[in-house]
Amino acid sequence: MDSIDEILGELPLPPYVTAENVGFAIKAVTVHAAEQWPDGQRCRNDRAPHPCRLHRWGRRALDQRGLTDRQVQLLIAGQTAPHR
Repeated sequence: MDSIDEILGELPLPPYVTAENVGFAIKAVTVHAAEQWPDGQRCRNDRAPHPCRLHRWGRRALDQRGLTDRQVQLLIAGQTAPHR
């Protein structure tokens, strides 16, 4: 965990994860994905050690909603699919 993460702590989850929150969480997970650097994996967006705060928040929100890894992958694929 990055030193700024230690200071700021985790981002709070909403009391109930709605469908809108799921959309935000999918966006957080995809935008803040891992990228390999010489010193290890870092967030593609902010270069913090991966998983960064927003990626962790997204995964926690999706877990709280009860989505499986397969469901999350389908949502991510649907988000990145070309729109006609």
